[in-house]
Amino acid sequence: MQAEMKNVNMLQLESLVHLVEERSFSRAAKRMFLSQPSLTKHIRNLEGALGAKVVNRASRAFTLTPEGRVVYDYARRILKLREEAMDRVMRVREREEGDIRIAASTIPATYILPPAIAGFLEKFRSIRTAVQAADSSEVIETVLENGAEIGFIGKEPAGAKLAAERLWRDRMVLAVPAAHPWARRKSVRVREIEKEPFVIREKGSGTREAFERCLTEAGKADLSRFLVVAEMGSSEAVKEAVIAGVGVSVLSLHAVRREVKSGVLAALSVEGCPIERHFHLIYRRQFDLMAHHKRFLEYIRAYRPPGP
Repeated sequence: MQAEMKNVNMLQLESLVHLVEERSFSRAAKRMFLSQPSLTKHIRNLEGALGAKVVNRASRAFTLTPEGRVVYDYARRILKLREEAMDRVMRVREREEGDIRIAASTIPATYILPPAIAGFLEKFRSIRTAVQAADSSEVIETVLENGAEIGFIGKEPAGAKLAAERLWRDRMVLAVPAAHPWARRKSVRVREIEKEPFVIREKGSGTREAFERCLTEAGKADLSRFLVVAEMGSSEAVKEAVIAGVGVSVLSLHAVRREVKSGVLAALSVEGCPIERHFHLIYRRQFDLMAHHKRFLEYIRAYRPPGP
């Protein structure tokens, strides 16, 4: 009998409860929008699953057996708990509070999201955010593996499992130290850059991929022809290396805006190779967005960082 209990379902329990409350098979069936034979079948299936008779049937009436009274009492409690659970779930879903796990590539994580999140949290003080920084490829993997609910990346995402939206425009520039001979120039040719010590981001970085793609599309060169002296795992590290005189590098204007304004670095365009891209918002298509996620996405979609 214990194994057969697994076959008891909510519809059978509802049928018994409505039957007792209506005191009639026909009225109970009408209340449940069922035919009377269907209701009778549910009661019989319940008895079969329990291995015990729950209803004594007479020509125009019925009574509950001792087993039936026990099942009826528990069935009412089970259905009540189901209602409470559904109500609780709805209240949780509609409540604008909770945690949001975010993974973001270096530029959004370091320069765009902090002020955006600050503005968001002023409006929604019951929502908490946690941001982890990684390169774009790692962010995609983290979101797919449910390590983060929402991601921000610096390259076009691929794959049917991800929902993606284009958000913010980004422009990249050649960053050089203020004392560099090129510092007063507005632009530089690729052939000139090839001869200069160059600092590059790691593979998987959206910044690196955007630069490589620009070189390929412009038919200029590839990184194998560059004098790469260092590879760094973040735009901050690359920027500090450039400031220290290790070499020059291509960086997002978001990353060097303050240093250019203060005169620590100079930003040049690369002739014949305009390096532009967009940052994308990503999340799993199967992810069930709750109210606090939706509020965050609405805010982010409307947010405009200081543009390059």
